Amino acid sequence: MLTLALYNTYDARRLHEAHLRAIARSAPIAYAYGFHLALIGFPLDGKPLDVAEEVSEHTTIGEGGKYLVELARGNRFHLLDFPKKGFPPQFGVPVATTRKPSEEKEITPLELAERALNGERFLLLIGLGRHGLPKETFKLARHHMDVTGKRVSLETCTAIGAIAVRIATYMEALTWRSGRRK
Repeated sequence: MLTLALYNTYDARRLHEAHLRAIARSAPIAYAYGFHLALIGFPLDGKPLDVAEEVSEHTTIGEGGKYLVELARGNRFHLLDFPKKGFPPQFGVPVATTRKPSEEKEITPLELAERALNGERFLLLIGLGRHGLPKETFKLARHHMDVTGKRVSLETCTAIGAIAVRIATYMEALTWRSGRRK
């Protein structure tokens, strides 16, 4: 299981247009490439399906929020609180996505794809806001990953797409090469 996890660093008390746009843009990516979508620290209450239906009423992106609702119906949309001591273990290994990975924690998208194909789960943490992920999140994350491999800073929604496409493409190529075609 691979999960794109949007980590809210805007405002934990009030839902903003930026929250809604990020959710709306992320859902079709997660749906298209077989990822789960998690929202961390978003000011949303209720069950994932109820939240998905409510959020979907406020967007035209992703066919009017259709893919967010589909993720929720498939139990692939999750609402998480900010971590106090760590992330829920069912989501797997936390990976901070960043253009500045620490040497001792760095994992490449290819290595992550190989490990995911072998059954390992990953929670890909993506900072939503001007300053990206908080410093304490980098400490909690077991790995850091630069999706570009060139230390290039990407806008958040661009990064979300790049992460999903790069990992899914590696997984497909590795599956094809090993003869485990889908």
